Amino acid sequence: MQRLVLCSLALTTLLSAQGLDAYISGLKHKEFSYDEDKALVEKNKLRDSWIQPLQLRYSISKSNPYNEQGSQTQKTQNAAIVMDQPIFKSGGIYYGIKFAQASYKYNQYSIEVSRRKLIKEAVELLMQIKQSDLNIQKQELQIDNSRINLEQKKEQYLNGQLDSGFLNNAIIEKNVVTQVLFDLQTNKERLISKFEAISDMDYTEANIPQLKLISSDKFLQNNIDIKQIQSQSKREQYNKNVTVAKYLPTLSFTASYNWDKLENPSFAGTNVPSPPETKYYNYGLKASMPLDWNTFRDIESSRVEYLKSLVLVDDKKRELRALYEQVTQNLKNFKKKIELSDENKVLYSTLLS
Repeated sequence: MQRLVLCSLALTTLLSAQGLDAYISGLKHKEFSYDEDKALVEKNKLRDSWIQPLQLRYSISKSNPYNEQGSQTQKTQNAAIVMDQPIFKSGGIYYGIKFAQASYKYNQYSIEVSRRKLIKEAVELLMQIKQSDLNIQKQELQIDNSRINLEQKKEQYLNGQLDSGFLNNAIIEKNVVTQVLFDLQTNKERLISKFEAISDMDYTEANIPQLKLISSDKFLQNNIDIKQIQSQSKREQYNKNVTVAKYLPTLSFTASYNWDKLENPSFAGTNVPSPPETKYYNYGLKASMPLDWNTFRDIESSRVEYLKSLVLVDDKKRELRALYEQVTQNLKNFKKKIELSDENKVLYSTLLS
């Protein structure tokens, strides 16, 4: 089991080559596909967030400013298309695009991590089901042994060699091992239910994948968890730059097209002819720079978050390096136990004969 934990985290190419995607259901694959589509849409939305929308405005108002008898109600209409588009943000546009790309990469790794965890869960459940079959077979042999023991006790009891207490103990022993069999069968059904919830495979025909142990360097170099944290670090780096640029000068291009109409204008109770409709445009440049009390605190916060992400990478490598050493040591112990079991198998065969 530890070997599966190690190898399932290691190589994307190994996962694809071994066909481990087949261990999770088509519905699960479709869910991950939608997650990937959403991540792509979010990347494009974040990448283009610096592009400001056009503002469409329209207003209409009525008034009677002098409220005199015979005066007509004055009506004013106005419509405009307004653009206020930053064209230079002290690097904020460039780093904003880089941040969107880094965020997309991080989301891709997050989806891949979730997918691999589900594959690992499916394979573990399949292994546990196979193990349950062996435990059930073993328990059935235990029950056979208890039955043989019970028959021996019955014969000894009938021959007067034992009292009823020994016979009753033999019956209890058989009932206990039978109860364990029922528990094993119940646990197997629970494992099958979990496996079928995430996989389309028939567990009776599915094979456990054979994964090769890789070197420590390749394990760390290709580990998906490390790649995810590294992409997070890259994202925090660009976010820090975006935060700094947010408080630096911004140059924007402004433009608008306006339409005005005034009906029944009145001045001090005197009605005058309505002026013609007016249409005009304007354009120009605008420079701005925010002066915020929390500027340096915001920048420092993003810088600290970036530095923390660098520490997380080293910490994860250290954690996985320790895991690799632990698993390789466990494999050595498992190999010794297998050798002892093979030796015992020969001894049991001799004893049975």
